[in-house]
Amino acid sequence: MDNAAMKASTACALAMVGALLWSPAARADGLTDEDVWRYRTSAITVDGGVVAALPAALKTGLAKGFGAGVSVARGPWFWGARAAWATASETTIGWDVTHDDLKLRLIAGAQARRGRGTFGVRLGAGGTLVHERRDRLRGDLAGSTGSMRATTANAVGPAADVDGVVSLHVTRGWMLLVSAGPSWSRVDHQMMMGWNSYLGVAWQL
Repeated sequence: MDNAAMKASTACALAMVGALLWSPAARADGLTDEDVWRYRTSAITVDGGVVAALPAALKTGLAKGFGAGVSVARGPWFWGARAAWATASETTIGWDVTHDDLKLRLIAGAQARRGRGTFGVRLGAGGTLVHERRDRLRGDLAGSTGSMRATTANAVGPAADVDGVVSLHVTRGWMLLVSAGPSWSRVDHQMMMGWNSYLGVAWQL
């Protein structure tokens, strides 16, 4: 999946959530009756889910993994912290290359509510750790050992994200959460621009 396809899939997910938010809140058949789908709100939200993003250092491929976060809201404002891990693999001439990205962010943003939905903009700042492993193709058959067969390297750099966030209350404290947006990271003295997307389940304490 390339960058354009990932953006298209993210846009479709956001459109589906938006359609749910703009649909009628209650129907006579009871499917969305408040007695069944009653929900509540709270200042503290914890979430976890899956991520898909462009790798922080690899210029091709798609990194997939998991993310989680916690946020505290006060009126239209919120702040908190997030962490995510994703991995991507590519094959170059003579090598299999795997990158693991570990992202840690402090976040802050603004949000607005409409019925069961919440729409927001989230800013994140922190660091990204990139762990690279290179394995020589058919190194076992060639008898390669040590650094001739596999090498590893680590790099840490500052990073920032800007995400649009849409959440939908389902029942009680449970919510569905979708976010996507551009990201920037500095790795090996180079500024790299990427894209993040996230689909998760949240619980309001």
